[in-house]
Amino acid sequence: MKDKEIGILLGGVSAEREISLKTGEAMYEARKARGYRVQKVFVDADIDRVLRQTTIDFAVIALHGTYGEDGCIQGMLETIGIPYTGSGVLASALAMDKLKSKELFRLYNVPTPPYYALRTDDIERLEQIHSSFGFPSFVKPRSGGSSVGAGAANSMMELRQRCEEAARFDDWILVERLIRGREVAVGLLDGNALGAIEIEPKGGFYDYKSKYQKGQSEYHFPARLSPTRYQGVLNLAERAVHAVGATGATRVDLLVTSEENEYVLEVNTLPGMTPTSLLPKIAAGAGYDFGDLCEAILERAALHVGEGLERVPEDERPSRVGAQVPLEPAE
Repeated sequence: MKDKEIGILLGGVSAEREISLKTGEAMYEARKARGYRVQKVFVDADIDRVLRQTTIDFAVIALHGTYGEDGCIQGMLETIGIPYTGSGVLASALAMDKLKSKELFRLYNVPTPPYYALRTDDIERLEQIHSSFGFPSFVKPRSGGSSVGAGAANSMMELRQRCEEAARFDDWILVERLIRGREVAVGLLDGNALGAIEIEPKGGFYDYKSKYQKGQSEYHFPARLSPTRYQGVLNLAERAVHAVGATGATRVDLLVTSEENEYVLEVNTLPGMTPTSLLPKIAAGAGYDFGDLCEAILERAALHVGEGLERVPEDERPSRVGAQVPLEPAE
């Protein structure tokens, strides 16, 4: 593959652009260090034109959030015919949509915290909707990641504030029962668990600051669980990935309680690859250094639908939008 041109897609237009830039830069340097022909492809509003004009043979998606992690860029690459890393269109969309992924978890008997969803227009009726759900609760946008717009609520006033904050990032809001437990993440390649790491945030909640600022969290690999429970967590993560149909390198976030219960929070189809990210730490424990992990991700680049759409020459295209292309008479 070293004779091919590799494009690192980074940046994007979501609230997680800063993390994407760090992920993309790290993956770019890793490919460059191993002798690959590699270039950075900055994703912005004109990405369709950029991708049509690019010379890349494979796309390494280093994007997070809306338009990068939700099936949009994956669909564009499918139509253009550029093999890409990560999951396909449908699995990306399902994993990004926390409501749909939770519905799939329930269908596949994957335990997840109790929840309900509401539209931003429903916030004015929040007290009536929440009613017997109780506290503490946890609020997050229906889509998105990196804990952007997410937080705990211990009262109706806090709940309303959290919902209004989440509404800045999505038209739908997810309210979960807040489960007290240890944060555990499982890294996987093609649905096979590499290991589980335990996160101990110094601030109590594994928020944006705890995730991306050095020294804000402590990590324990392997996670401090009994051998039987550790294997159970790995198996549960594999079931969650199977439920949404994710492929390639993934990460599953879970909560492990003192009552011997485990709950899946979400599946991440494009895990971060920054110096503080979890997947590289887990992979290192399984024998992959950062370069090896990037190699494994790239090796799994693929098209999930077909070989892309054949381009129509400019002189054969309709002269205006909506123009009808004449049909050949039936013989």
